[in-house]
Amino acid sequence: MAAEIERNLLDLPERRFPINLDVEIPKVRDLYQAAIRNQWDPQTDVDWTALDNLELTDEQRQAAILWWSRRAWNEYGAVSESPSLLVRFYQERFEPDLALFFTIRTQEEARHAEASCMMAERLGGYVPEPRKQEFQGSISTHGVRRMAFDLDSSIEAVVAALVCGLEEYAFDWFRLMGETTTNKAARQVIRSITRDEVRHCAFGWAFIQKRIPTLSAAQRKVVEEAIFNATQHVELNGYRVPWLAPDSEASRQEMETDRICCEAGLGATTEDMEKPIFVATVQRVREQFAALGITVPPFHHHRIGTL
Repeated sequence: MAAEIERNLLDLPERRFPINLDVEIPKVRDLYQAAIRNQWDPQTDVDWTALDNLELTDEQRQAAILWWSRRAWNEYGAVSESPSLLVRFYQERFEPDLALFFTIRTQEEARHAEASCMMAERLGGYVPEPRKQEFQGSISTHGVRRMAFDLDSSIEAVVAALVCGLEEYAFDWFRLMGETTTNKAARQVIRSITRDEVRHCAFGWAFIQKRIPTLSAAQRKVVEEAIFNATQHVELNGYRVPWLAPDSEASRQEMETDRICCEAGLGATTEDMEKPIFVATVQRVREQFAALGITVPPFHHHRIGTL
């Protein structure tokens, strides 16, 4: 059982009002406006007929159903984390641009979950949980919702680790899939999610660039530790892709699912496709943090070595 939060955000008296709507981080306000302009609707902006009469084997169809169901599971965590951080931004009286952006980010994460679930349903039926429970430990939530409510958790550390770290890895992964997925409907969903992820990543860096100069050396150390923990214990534990999960029968089955789905042109990637891109992304993220005076420790993974 997780330790009880000693200083809980929800115990604070109401502090949202009066609401300040001044522009304090122009880059984030611009991202908010861009998000409003570029909303998309999975119901109408995807050519679902591209999934009709597909010549798929039973193995390919089941793999695609499982892969898109797993995509929805991942997005459900984001759906809960976004409003949690939104409450924190309001109650802690952070710059108003942050809360405005997260109202739209919450909608976007819900849209990603909806589109992923629709893909699974239209391929034959959404699957609500992993085939093997031993894989649940890799894809379960990364704890952001709890950290958002914990007043002793650094919000700078949460955003640095979650957005500037994990979402950067996800963005390059989606970009790769957008280039390699051949089915029109699957490609439209992936590319639409990718465009949203561009803004999510940009938000993270704009926020961190604004906040890092105000932090003490001890507070920067907390940020560095959070980045390390999120990458080492969440990303490199298979949260996003099974080839990064601990070796087991369950992870090997999930890797085979990804291979079959990918070869059918319906999404996913394989280890061989993604590994060099992931390694490059880790290096890029580390360099971006270094430019802000944040030192990211090396990571280790049994399939990659030291990163």
